[in-house]
Amino acid sequence: MNSLQNRRYAILGLILFIVLTFAIRLFTLQITNDEWVERATSLTESELIIQPSRGEIYDRKGKILVANTPIYDIRVVPERIKNLDTLRLIELLEIDKEALDKVLDRASERREMFNPHTVAKHVDQADYFKISEELSDFPGFFAVRRTLRNYPDSAAALVLGNFGEIDRKELNADSGSFYQLGDYVGKGGLEKSYEALLRGLKGKQTIYVNNFNKTVGKANSSENHDPISGNDLITTLDADLQAFGEKLMVNKRGSIIAIEPSTGEILTLVSAPTYDPNDLVGRKRGDSFKKLSGDTLNPLFNRALNGLYRPGSIFKMVQSLIALEAGIITPQTRIRCNRGIIGCHGPHSNDDLENAIKHSCNPYFRQVMRRMVHQDKFDNEFDDLKYGVQWWHERMTKFGLHTKFTSDVPNVKRGTVPDTSFYNRWYPKATWTYSMIYSVSIGEGELLVNPLQMANLATIIANKGWYITPHLLKEVKNGPELPIDFTEKKTVGVSPQHFDVVRNAMERVINEPGGTAGRANLSHLGITVCGKTGTVQNKPPVADHSVFMCFAPKDDPKIAIAVYVENAGYGGTWAAPISALMIEKYLTGEVTNDWAVERILEADFRDIYGQ
Repeated sequence: MNSLQNRRYAILGLILFIVLTFAIRLFTLQITNDEWVERATSLTESELIIQPSRGEIYDRKGKILVANTPIYDIRVVPERIKNLDTLRLIELLEIDKEALDKVLDRASERREMFNPHTVAKHVDQADYFKISEELSDFPGFFAVRRTLRNYPDSAAALVLGNFGEIDRKELNADSGSFYQLGDYVGKGGLEKSYEALLRGLKGKQTIYVNNFNKTVGKANSSENHDPISGNDLITTLDADLQAFGEKLMVNKRGSIIAIEPSTGEILTLVSAPTYDPNDLVGRKRGDSFKKLSGDTLNPLFNRALNGLYRPGSIFKMVQSLIALEAGIITPQTRIRCNRGIIGCHGPHSNDDLENAIKHSCNPYFRQVMRRMVHQDKFDNEFDDLKYGVQWWHERMTKFGLHTKFTSDVPNVKRGTVPDTSFYNRWYPKATWTYSMIYSVSIGEGELLVNPLQMANLATIIANKGWYITPHLLKEVKNGPELPIDFTEKKTVGVSPQHFDVVRNAMERVINEPGGTAGRANLSHLGITVCGKTGTVQNKPPVADHSVFMCFAPKDDPKIAIAVYVENAGYGGTWAAPISALMIEKYLTGEVTNDWAVERILEADFRDIYGQ
């Protein structure tokens, strides 16, 4: 009896020991061991990143230039994949097996296992609604809602830029850790310049998911927050004028830039040829980009900002103003047109300054520059020339030449205004003289400018000596004020009275017999245009560039323009009438000269470009 009772106690003791052991272990796992608590949480909770709506972009009148369309990207976190039914997934997402394998292979690296990877891009709303329920059957796969850009006017592609998936280089440069693989960023133009304003702030929501990766509820967390939409931008562009300018430049290479002189606001920034920005959106982006990149006319190159050209005769305006301010010439200064040294054209022989500008007299401005760079500051002729060239260069830079604007216009080329060190490098084995460099006096030679700088020069003359940095941003809705560079006047160091003779001459270029730009005359509309033609020389058989710079109306300037048409010949033949049409369109809202429009539209220079 005692033996049986002892055995019973032993069994009960053993059972009690086992129960107590399990109880202690369970308490340890559930209460005191954070590792298992965290692992349990990771199986039931997931952090959902909510993409914000990107800010939209408008023109100066409130017309939308860049809008949003909701789309979805399907992503996968490889570490969460379980029992993947590959064939069913391919059929559901309508993707290639090779594409899926490529993503999964890339994601198989240990450091990539916990990162999200995109397996299907740009799924529209209708298609997403069809697949959303079934997607929950695939652990590790989820959808991210985002916005895709669309362009109602199909215009201003190179100004607005484009919007695409972030690459490794951009991701590595993200010091704020805002982005992750699969996110989208601005790739150029305003989209890139104002990325920080347009992108908004991501939201975060902690959710509960079941074993099938299906969301079953939201978790309360102090880190949860809603996304904040990006700021809308109001640009300085006039959408109608931009579209009209692009139309006029079809089948041509070149640019049209128009600026409002009183504000520095860019009204149009046309680069030709261009493309439809909608072609670089969505699933067709890759094929379209490849096609555009292979186009020999290079529509992806922004000629308005990155094209560098010799300015030709429009540069004579700056020469005149610097020489007047220095007292080197006066409006009455006459210089004989000696065509034995440098060529000229037209029936004139001994012009004063106004007539020299009107007739675009090359010998006159050759001599003006000679007087500027040989001021008898040194006894040695060569030292005197080197001093003079440096003096001339420094005054040129005040006009925005040989400089990059601190603007929101991206990637503007600086251009070249030669200085003394430039010519020392250019002629390393020779003592250079004025006879070796005088071609810059008429806007040729080693001088290079971009079209934006020339439009800004027209602005300076319109304003009689000042400008505001050319820019594209007019207002940030619910955002910061404009930078001071977009509101602050910059003076060029020439007294306002010296501009009168230049402005009068530019009026005569267009409105008097013998001027070189009669096709820009708008006096029949009560508009006085002041301008200057340029014919930028190229080595035969390559045709010269057609160039024109102007502003209007003379007494109250509202628009300043520079037009370049590559290899089109005389400035007065093509660039001047294009400018006139743009001015009429902007100031009156319509164009009445149908014949002039038709003439420009029919002009096709593709044969010259080898197309």
